[in-house]
Amino acid sequence: MSNTIAATPSAAPVIANRGAITACVILAVIMQALDTTIANVALPYIQGSVSASADQINWVLTSYIVAAAIMTPPSGFLAARFGRKNVLLTAIVGFVAASVLCGLAQSLPQIVVFRLMQGLFGAALVPLSQGILLDIYSVEERGKAMALFGVSVMVGPVLGPVIGGWLTDNISWRWVFYINVPIGMLAFFGIGAFVSETTREASAKLDWFGFGTLSLAIATLQLFLDRGEQLDWFSSTEIQIEALICASAFYLFLVHTFTAKKSFVNPRLFLDRNFSVSMFFIFVIGVTYLASLALMTPYLQTLMDYPVITAGIVMGPRGIGTMASMFIVGRMIGKIDTRALLVFGFSLTAWAMYDMTGWTPDVSQWTIVSVGFIQGAGLGFLFVPLTTIAFATLPAHMRGEGTGLYNLSRNIGSSVGIAVVTALITENVQTNHASIAAYVTPFNHAFNAPAVMQHLDPLKAASRAALDGIITTQATIIAYMDDFKLLMIMSIVSIPLVMLLRKPAPSAAPVDHSAVME
Repeated sequence: MSNTIAATPSAAPVIANRGAITACVILAVIMQALDTTIANVALPYIQGSVSASADQINWVLTSYIVAAAIMTPPSGFLAARFGRKNVLLTAIVGFVAASVLCGLAQSLPQIVVFRLMQGLFGAALVPLSQGILLDIYSVEERGKAMALFGVSVMVGPVLGPVIGGWLTDNISWRWVFYINVPIGMLAFFGIGAFVSETTREASAKLDWFGFGTLSLAIATLQLFLDRGEQLDWFSSTEIQIEALICASAFYLFLVHTFTAKKSFVNPRLFLDRNFSVSMFFIFVIGVTYLASLALMTPYLQTLMDYPVITAGIVMGPRGIGTMASMFIVGRMIGKIDTRALLVFGFSLTAWAMYDMTGWTPDVSQWTIVSVGFIQGAGLGFLFVPLTTIAFATLPAHMRGEGTGLYNLSRNIGSSVGIAVVTALITENVQTNHASIAAYVTPFNHAFNAPAVMQHLDPLKAASRAALDGIITTQATIIAYMDDFKLLMIMSIVSIPLVMLLRKPAPSAAPVDHSAVME
């Protein structure tokens, strides 16, 4: 059977089993994306099982994202050197094996190491799957294809808390990792059956210096962000060293990229304005969206006392909003200016964050569900147009490197966003607690009321303990409001920058369908 049939940009490439190929690669992406957040609602249970502190348990989330960020850019080289199908199958096997080890982990170091393994193996799944979809669909069909891809990438993190909550509540937190076994098996056998191998380039080489300096910069940046609040930032020698290493490694990476003959990252990629601007936008989306998800889980479980399964369920409508809007916007691509769709998406996101700045633990479930749905819809209006326009003017031979860098930017945004909002929560709770406590004195006339004095007399030890709990709760609520406000501002500031994007020309260069399918 012929592997490929030449196609013009206006005609769909004729590839056998295209539907099966699409389903299999999307399944692989869902498996990887699901693990970004599926462990969120299970963190308190994992924390108890492995005897970790509140600060340490976040490493279970960030270690996975950082490892995926580091290994995403070399996925293009690995595919060229060893074949895209071989790399995908190896990544699936390694990811599933690491998932099983995570479920069997008995200590914090074990689960962090195994989560790192998950990230390392899973990094190639998203960019290589995206590359396959870009190859097997024509330019006109790419909007719909990227809608499907976007659903798998962004709905995975949204459905993660729902699935993770149900598994944790009904079986065990270990099943949030074991669930990858059946999904991985289906993806493995499907890709093995329907996807044929690409041509290998024996001469392909990896720029080890560029890869090493970029990896070192990302790793030390994450350590800096994760441990900064705990060690009081630059008053700690460790933090100073990490900041110095990060800055030095990134400087060496930039110099090497723009001076070497063949660097790890092709600097010509950034000559494409749409791709460069899209890199910034996908970073912002990574920060605002996954950081808000990381905030919502403890907010619902700690401040609102929601059971784990309820917390997952009320967060689920985000995924419904995302799926609905992605399929709608997929049909709008090419008919409506992509920049207008992005403005609408950022506006929806900013409004959702604005509403969340007024939340208290008394907020109704309907408000959580409806605002979550709107936020999810905003994501759909961002992800699909952005992914489409990012690669619309990029030459086909640069697409492999481009998808790797694009997903790297999203991963770094996610890890930085989670680390920053978590650090700000800790710092702002302490600051707000001190500010509120300054007004809690025996001389405050509010304590003169008999009903207040009976239960909250600041001169009694038991009442002081109760007052401290109330103050801590109020300080935490304000800290969450401040974080949501920061994410809202980031969304609003991004709106005018949409005008930097160029509207792609009606005709584009033909798509290279060399990624042949049987």
